[in-house]
Amino acid sequence: MRQSLVMTLIGRDRPGLVETVAAAIEKHGGNWEESRMVQLAGEFAGLLRVQAPAEGAAELERALRRIEGVSVIVARAVDEPAAPDTRFLELEVVGQDHRGIVHGLMAALAASGVNVEELETEVVDAPMSGERLFQARARLRAPASLSVEELRAELERLAADLIVEVRLEEPRNG
Repeated sequence: MRQSLVMTLIGRDRPGLVETVAAAIEKHGGNWEESRMVQLAGEFAGLLRVQAPAEGAAELERALRRIEGVSVIVARAVDEPAAPDTRFLELEVVGQDHRGIVHGLMAALAASGVNVEELETEVVDAPMSGERLFQARARLRAPASLSVEELRAELERLAADLIVEVRLEEPRNG
């Protein structure tokens, strides 16, 4: 029997860190299935999902925790397919950076029963003006009964208050 492990790893970034993690996973019979990894302010931050033999999962966790300078959190997960009464949506947000953008958007989504499946944000220098520009991309899971048009209208009202532009669409590839 296989066990799905979802883990976070955080530590000082250095060459070979991901290889060390991958070697530990392979040594303990695990299969690296999906991940998101990034260097933020000199720190390595990784999220990954691994399938491992259930009888060896605890030893794999211990091996990962022994990696020098890395904090590891492991959750034993149950892989569940998306409920048939949901739909996926894509959200993009762009605007001059300021406090409260993420909180405002997430509050509106939560109030509508929308789950954030993935969220990627960044602040960059805007071309030409050099102002700080906030950008976000999100993959959302919404109840099938939710009107996309009504959610879009709500987000556009909020966008006017937050001084950002929003785009909400159903993905083209399903």
